[in-house]
Amino acid sequence: MSTIAIRRALLSVSDKSGLIELGHALHGAGTEILSTGGSAAALREAGIPVKEVADHTGFPEMMDGRVKTLHPKIHGGLLALRDKDSHIAAMQDHDIGAIDLVAINLYPFEATVASGADFETCIENIDIGGPAMVRSAAKNHGFVTIITDPDDYAPVINEIKEQGGTTLETRRRLAAKAYSRTGSYDAAIANWFAEQNGETFPDRMPFAGTKIQECRYGENPHQVAAFYTNAEKRPGIATAVQHQGKELSYNNLNDTDAAFELVSEFEASTPTVAIVKHANPCGVATGANLLDAYNKALKCDPVSAFGGIVALNGTLDATTAEAIIKVFTEVIIAPDVTDEAKAIIGTKKNLRLLTTGAMADPEQAAKMVKSVAGGYLVQNRDTGKVARTDLKVVTKREPTGQELDDMLFAFRVGKHVKSNAIVYVRDGMTVGIGAGQMNRRDSSRIAAIRAGEAAEMAGETTSLAKGSVVASDAFFPFADGLLAAAEAGATAVIQPGGSMRDQEVIDAADEAGLAMVFTGMRHFRH
Repeated sequence: MSTIAIRRALLSVSDKSGLIELGHALHGAGTEILSTGGSAAALREAGIPVKEVADHTGFPEMMDGRVKTLHPKIHGGLLALRDKDSHIAAMQDHDIGAIDLVAINLYPFEATVASGADFETCIENIDIGGPAMVRSAAKNHGFVTIITDPDDYAPVINEIKEQGGTTLETRRRLAAKAYSRTGSYDAAIANWFAEQNGETFPDRMPFAGTKIQECRYGENPHQVAAFYTNAEKRPGIATAVQHQGKELSYNNLNDTDAAFELVSEFEASTPTVAIVKHANPCGVATGANLLDAYNKALKCDPVSAFGGIVALNGTLDATTAEAIIKVFTEVIIAPDVTDEAKAIIGTKKNLRLLTTGAMADPEQAAKMVKSVAGGYLVQNRDTGKVARTDLKVVTKREPTGQELDDMLFAFRVGKHVKSNAIVYVRDGMTVGIGAGQMNRRDSSRIAAIRAGEAAEMAGETTSLAKGSVVASDAFFPFADGLLAAAEAGATAVIQPGGSMRDQEVIDAADEAGLAMVFTGMRHFRH
């Protein structure tokens, strides 16, 4: 049972890549080839002898091709145990010939859904006979070789040439891959069907992914990790083209995703740059152009920016590239890059440069998944966005127009800062960020410290927080966090509101002469 010669093969593929080469190799090895429809036509056109499945089974294809391989002569030929007398006898009694190799890739259901096809078209692209044959062949991998990926044609061809057949090790590997394929295929169908039925959280929710990279290690060297894509066609880290630099690590991938998702919050007409470190922004700014935005973002926390990720919401140009390479940077990600900028980045051989082709849509709905012991937490993506008309002024002093602009900017950035999040902003740039603290007061103080240090590094005598606005991702449960912001020099506050002590916080703001608005929307990020 170790090496099995391939005397009969069934080839039926929607993706014809490599089909002719496989057909020639099998024919050259003396294999009888069964096939259907377009696959049979392509093989014949290439001069490869083919026997139609209908001729093999003695039963015609029917119902617009829905029934052609669902037949005992096919599944008996796949499932029969060649070392079991009763199975051999059944094959002889019913004239069932063994099928030793199957090459199948399934109807393009995922691509059909992604194209925006209507319901009936999607239904017609649900493969039935294909998955059935894949599962039959994979179950009987002791005797049958199942290929579901054209990338496996060449290794199988080489093994047949060198060994006279396929080895058990190869068949077992391909069987596992086959079940992964049918599993992901069924997951795509199940999730699409749930969506069509308006079920956000069905009783069973399958998850599937396609591996695109094995990482050198995970968050730490003793952990192993890999990167998988899902069916969501979202511009970003999963779709990006890497132009140069060493392989992205697990932490690089996580941080780069965080950076690009943040800048995608801002329209392309507003040049915006985010610098991220350990999945938290350490500087975000808008500017007259990307160079201006980068310089302002860097000013917020140049210490943390060292070894960070830079994300831009516009085409990376040469002058901005020149500025970025002056600071040690791990990754740059942007929708596009000029040839001049690419050449400049090329002088730093380890610096990774990624382009996505487009920005992500911050309002695109999707599910977010987090693993916990024994299960998963699933929620929809935070697509919440606050507009100026949503703001409720709760203090005696009304905010100025500039304060309102900075408040909205700060609140949008705060959505991408780990809770508890406090963000100080002045003139379209973050000047202090406090992230991931167990209480909001400490986040306020840390952000104020960053603003003071940034001023010192810029040669300024006054903290950058002076004259700024401050955003909080959730309500202030006590006035202490707000008072810390006032002490730092902030003049206005934007927060969700909703605390039992809102009035206490409002009174403290009035006493400090602050303007404050409530958004009614919280943006926790854990």
